[in-house]
Amino acid sequence: MTASVLLAGCDTDQVSLATNAKANQPVPPKLLAAMVEKDMDLQSPILVRLFKQEAELEVWKQARNGQFALLKTYPICRWSGDLGPKVREGDRQAPEGFYSINPSQMNPQSAYYLSFNTGYPNAFDKALGRTGSQLMVHGDCSSRGCYAMTDEQIAEIYSLGRESFFGGQKAFQLQAYPFKMTPVNMAKHRNNPNMPFWKMIKEGYDHFEVTRQEPKVDFCEKKYVFDAAKPADAKRDPVFDASAKCPAYVIPEDVVAAVRGKQAKDEAEYAKLVAKGTPVARMNTGIDGGMNKIFAAKIPEGSTGLSEGAEGTTLQMLAMAKAPGTIPGHVNPPKPNLDSVASAPAPQEEPVVAVSAPATSARVATAAPTTEKSGGFFSNLGRKMGMGSSDTTATTPPPQATASVAPATTTTTPPTAASRLKAAVTRFVPGHDKSKDATKDAPKPAATVAAKPAEPAKPDTRLAATRPALKPSVSDGAGEATQIMGAAPVISSNSFDSRFGAVK
Repeated sequence: MTASVLLAGCDTDQVSLATNAKANQPVPPKLLAAMVEKDMDLQSPILVRLFKQEAELEVWKQARNGQFALLKTYPICRWSGDLGPKVREGDRQAPEGFYSINPSQMNPQSAYYLSFNTGYPNAFDKALGRTGSQLMVHGDCSSRGCYAMTDEQIAEIYSLGRESFFGGQKAFQLQAYPFKMTPVNMAKHRNNPNMPFWKMIKEGYDHFEVTRQEPKVDFCEKKYVFDAAKPADAKRDPVFDASAKCPAYVIPEDVVAAVRGKQAKDEAEYAKLVAKGTPVARMNTGIDGGMNKIFAAKIPEGSTGLSEGAEGTTLQMLAMAKAPGTIPGHVNPPKPNLDSVASAPAPQEEPVVAVSAPATSARVATAAPTTEKSGGFFSNLGRKMGMGSSDTTATTPPPQATASVAPATTTTTPPTAASRLKAAVTRFVPGHDKSKDATKDAPKPAATVAAKPAEPAKPDTRLAATRPALKPSVSDGAGEATQIMGAAPVISSNSFDSRFGAVK
């Protein structure tokens, strides 16, 4: 069994707390000092919240007044998948929702240093037919559906959970969200198909925000129910079944009033943000998960992926900050799902548009003197290209002389024709000898006329089409070339013994 657990890692069997050197590391003195400052006991209950977009894990701890307070926020080294809940086995999704972690879910012998099982799928997930197993929070900064921290981070988190169990907490709650459930984030993601699910779990988020107590979680009618209690005239507590009809229950009035007050305020702010046109967040373009910016700054060609980038600073500046733990050499930063990108239609080059105008007002952009007569060079050029006698107009900003010509009845020109036309007209400059045009008898397709310019012409790059990068990335320095993620070779992970032998 021990051998199988060591090999399993993210898909380990459930094991209990054990006398293991890694699993029994003491809580760091700095955290102990923070507990004293916040009036917390070492073995008081904890609660964990996870946020994908922010790439953060929060550990909350119960103070002596009975309420939970934030003890420490840990940047997440790596999470995989997209914003949204896990649906099926193998979809690489990190789960979202409310889960319960008991001592049997703590794995002191994980191949990923230390870990604990999130408890996915819960009763709600099972009622919807969602599949998947052994989704973990673990070390090693490597994720295939899990939430991955550094080894140093998971050692701290593990020690906090262990002490809470020693203090009598039977299980601690794990709340996993796509992002912090603020009006701004809800407005940005208002068109996401997962919004109904997110609004449902936001109810539990709001319960915790207003009470600072771990919300009681139940399931019925394939939905979440928070802080349900038996009615005053009931003789026993309600019995919940995720797939069955909800029993009679009530929610304490003080909690209802506080939650409704918060939600009314949130909805008013949400309506203002939508009314003023808050941009909608782009949907996933095939990027696999995210990474906190503090870790992305430490990795060559690192990217935050679907997590928030470095606002107001650059990854290069963050690179000077100390990382919260050791980043293994085999870390795999967020990158596009190449199969998804390959199946998407390729972006097309923007066509050149020629706008027709009456002959009396037709003007062609040119660098020639204003005394040049209309109906000269460009009229001849149009006839020689077989475009008829209709006048066409194209506009271009100075200092270059560029015109696009097309039949009056055509609004777009295919890219290949446009490129040939562009090559012809961009070479027209003052001093062109029109007498040579009169000596040309037969029409020539896509004729090119040019004369020596008075000054060297600058290349026209306005129409150059650039395909979007396979992945969005945060630049770590102005002027540096963007490289495709995955260009650097991936270093295979070392064995468990070699990685930690030096530490031992």
